[in-house]
Amino acid sequence: MSRVPSTVPPEGSQIPPRHPKAPEPGTKIPSHFGHCFGCGELHPTGLHLVAHAGDGQNLTAVFTVTENHQGAPGLAHGGLLSLAFDEALGKLMWLIRSPAVTARLETDFLLPVPMGTTLHISAEITGQVNRKVYCSAIGRIGSPDGPIAVRAASLYVIVPMQHFLDNAPKEYLEHVTAHPELLAFVDPEFEINP
Repeated sequence: MSRVPSTVPPEGSQIPPRHPKAPEPGTKIPSHFGHCFGCGELHPTGLHLVAHAGDGQNLTAVFTVTENHQGAPGLAHGGLLSLAFDEALGKLMWLIRSPAVTARLETDFLLPVPMGTTLHISAEITGQVNRKVYCSAIGRIGSPDGPIAVRAASLYVIVPMQHFLDNAPKEYLEHVTAHPELLAFVDPEFEINP
């Protein structure tokens, strides 16, 4: 028996219900941290991935590959593409309003993604069993119906918000507390020091 967790939802898993306070369909899903390399608007060389909630337990996301994101000359770095999918898939947790961490991420690279290309990602929750949330996504080049360049599947594990506070450096927590604008897009009901 393998100890490697699967990204395929087991038989009997359920699609979790959309949380009543989930972002409305069509609205932008907030960044969890302004300086996040994946979705932070304040990171100077980050992906600046932008995601919008879908009608169900799904979302769409886009990011444009810049010269800062190259691996081979003119092409997106594969690890960076994995980051984009981890970010998009992780944003699905906003739909169930549960903080979670990535337990496993699998990516299949089908086509090269050139610099200057906008990658259109469609992601969905495919099942949940207790704290385990299963998700999948595809990324298309140039448009929402362009050729599929990347496929991904993931397993997230729901954790208490305290997990992130316990693992953040003291200096970070002090800085964020002193500069609440860094968390401007985070769940407004969550306070660092309630």
